[in-house]
Amino acid sequence: MRRALLLTAIVGLALAGCSPVLNRDLMNKGAREFQLSHLVETPEVFKDHLFILGGVIVDTKLTEKGSQIEALFIPVNASGYLRDSTRHQGRFLAVYSRSKGILDPLIYKKGREITLAGDFVEVRKGKIDEMEYSYPVFEVRQVHLWEEYRDHPYVWPYPYPYYNPYYYRSPFLYDPWGRPYPGPYWPPPPW
Repeated sequence: MRRALLLTAIVGLALAGCSPVLNRDLMNKGAREFQLSHLVETPEVFKDHLFILGGVIVDTKLTEKGSQIEALFIPVNASGYLRDSTRHQGRFLAVYSRSKGILDPLIYKKGREITLAGDFVEVRKGKIDEMEYSYPVFEVRQVHLWEEYRDHPYVWPYPYPYYNPYYYRSPFLYDPWGRPYPGPYWPPPPW
């Protein structure tokens, strides 16, 4: 009985780890393998098609129609996880209808990562600084905001050079005859 419960728990955890971040039906219906440039070049072909895309937020605005997110496009895998955030293919706009609620600009702020399912609506002209840019616009059906990554400064626990009150008491720092191994035993401090 215990083995069956343990096996069930392990299988459940394994399946939960592989579950998609968005609704499974949307993930199955939406296109994930595409180029933004194709949407901009031939918008009439892709109009009202469902796409699954990821991105890094550049800006979030509240408009009369709802919330609007400008993001760098990053392709996603079959579960909706962002592939490689260093290789983006341009920018897009995601419009979230006011009837569904709002996406607060303090939460959906610059630098946060998202995965969304959206219908392609149009190509909208805009500007990035002084440059004209054509944005593919998606109407959001569902959005997933990834957990915020926080950089914590690494704090070296002991002052240089490697002061540790337990440093010489460790049995792993001595050979079998009681002689200390030649050091240094710890990596250099980060500064």
